[in-house]
Amino acid sequence: MKLEIAVVSAAGAGTAAAEGANRVELCSSLELGGITPSQGLMEASMEHADGRLEIHPLIRSRPGDFRYSASDLDTMAHEIRHLLAQGARGVVVGALTPSGEVDVQAVQRLVDSAMDANPKAQLTFHRAIDQSKDPLAALEQLMELGFTRVLTSGHEATAGAGLQTLTAMVERAGGALEIMAGGGLSLEDIPAMHAAGLSAVHLSAKKTVSTLGEGAISLGAQDGSDPTAYTVTDREVVRAARAKVNALNLAMPK
Repeated sequence: MKLEIAVVSAAGAGTAAAEGANRVELCSSLELGGITPSQGLMEASMEHADGRLEIHPLIRSRPGDFRYSASDLDTMAHEIRHLLAQGARGVVVGALTPSGEVDVQAVQRLVDSAMDANPKAQLTFHRAIDQSKDPLAALEQLMELGFTRVLTSGHEATAGAGLQTLTAMVERAGGALEIMAGGGLSLEDIPAMHAAGLSAVHLSAKKTVSTLGEGAISLGAQDGSDPTAYTVTDREVVRAARAKVNALNLAMPK
């Protein structure tokens, strides 16, 4: 089992690398579900990670749903080409139809963009699958499209609640595609994910930092939220997750 951490900064990528993560999903605005990171963030993250882990940027041109216009897809195709050219090992993509099925035409365009930029690029389908009508049917389509893995909470709000579906997805994939558990995943969930045969676990491993009380003035927030708050990667959570995964991997029968 491998460990992937979602990060929103170059420092986060460096922390994940230092604490032994195998991969990071790099994005911006995690509080919005994540959107595509800038080329500058990708470059800085490569420098901080210093080759110690794989960087897989999320390709999502806007927050909201996963029904994309031609303009959205054009933007994401450009993002894929640029980020892979910078050294990303793969990309994280996803698109759905209005009826909740994998948008094969849209996804094929994103896959083609990735393969044109780097034929060896890994392809991860993100948690759009958890908003699909039938995750097992979606999984079949992703295998046909040549995906490397899928990130999913098992069609539930959290991966812990979705364990039964996650197990069924592992069985259905049969090793042709990796199933990675993520979405509300706690450290306590990791042993069950390992026992179910999941290939990886994905955590945001974040904590909130605030400087409220230092004279901060709101610059537009109307909901009473802290205008100084932002998230960073929590080193201790990454370290604890790595320790759990290591212990489980070592306990596997030879």
